[in-house]
Amino acid sequence: MPDAHPLPETAQRVAQLLAALGHDQRIVMLPASGKTSAEAAAGLGCSVAEIAKSIVFRRLHDDAAVMVVASGANRVDEAKVAALVGALGKADARFVKEKIGYAIGGVCPIGHLEKTVMLIDRDLLQYEGVWAAAGHPNAVFRLSPAQLIAMTGAPLADVALGARVA
Repeated sequence: MPDAHPLPETAQRVAQLLAALGHDQRIVMLPASGKTSAEAAAGLGCSVAEIAKSIVFRRLHDDAAVMVVASGANRVDEAKVAALVGALGKADARFVKEKIGYAIGGVCPIGHLEKTVMLIDRDLLQYEGVWAAAGHPNAVFRLSPAQLIAMTGAPLADVALGARVA
């Protein structure tokens, strides 16, 4: 059943990218915000761990965007990420929008404005499918961890901090 309203512009762009990649899952618009993993999971009726959240950092030596796609149940260990890609700083909303092309809360793992250094949380491999943001805080799409790796070309990494949260 088609959504009653057209997709927001950034989600339309993601839908076009997914179609070009041959991805057959449609973008789902959540009735309420999916800015956090918990909000998205509640809207989808899945576990927080099945949300593939995108966390963006700023690499200090070259001002590159560094994105970690992690399980929503995990906190990202900045020290582990820095050990792999170099010293990191905070990425504010303006930096994320300028480098990645999406607003915080709707950051998609594909379709970035600039080349992005990416890592994928190895923990995501345990799930048959995960949900990723589709360019808008209310837009998500489903994919397998293998599809996420293929779409992004990002390596797997152990980036989780300590124990998982609910």
